[in-house]
Amino acid sequence: MSDEQRLSQIIVQQLRDKILFGQIVPGEKMVSQRQLSVDHQVSRSTVREAFTQLEQQGLIETRHGAASRCCNLLEPHFKLTLEGVGDNFEFQRQVMEARAALEGEAAYYAAQRASDEQLQRLDEEFHRMQARSEDTTLAKAKADLTFHMQIAESSHNLLIISFSQIFYNRYFNAIYGVLSRTLKKFGRYPDGISAQHSQIHKALMNRDADTARRVAEEHILYTLRSLEKTE
Repeated sequence: MSDEQRLSQIIVQQLRDKILFGQIVPGEKMVSQRQLSVDHQVSRSTVREAFTQLEQQGLIETRHGAASRCCNLLEPHFKLTLEGVGDNFEFQRQVMEARAALEGEAAYYAAQRASDEQLQRLDEEFHRMQARSEDTTLAKAKADLTFHMQIAESSHNLLIISFSQIFYNRYFNAIYGVLSRTLKKFGRYPDGISAQHSQIHKALMNRDADTARRVAEEHILYTLRSLEKTE
């Protein structure tokens, strides 16, 4: 193996590890080839070879004239189309049941593994979300999912991150539908949600993984119970 090939393999392994351990999340832009060339003091051709290998492995996507991005490794395996069922009560119940398990694990690992910088961003997003008390139900639903997606992306668990992205994107209408249905039934946003967000935030800031998992699960199950009261 030539020196150039050896250096290229080092770059491949470093970037691959960052992807597999959630330091680079699906959809995120990769560091530019130019910057990697400077950082590793290697030629651009060496970096290009590394990117070619990562693309062949399905880890990144490179488009001409645009930055390379990390791929969602689960996306090719989720082709089920469920348009039109967002308002279906039984489907909404199933989405919330799955969401409780998913978000509990995301919060557990985020409390353990989030970097200080990620916790700072979570803290900022939490306070932005709390300040949106006058927003529409749709805006609140989007803010809620932004907060929970940041938790997932701070988990440094590739499967949780990848599945969360797919889950939130594909089933947002059902998640929004739960809040909309509750609002129509009771005339208000479900009581307790703001306090539960505060509990999740506190557990994450304290890096209390067990509490983070428990309160994140209970947050979703509370919303599920509110949904069931609408029937």
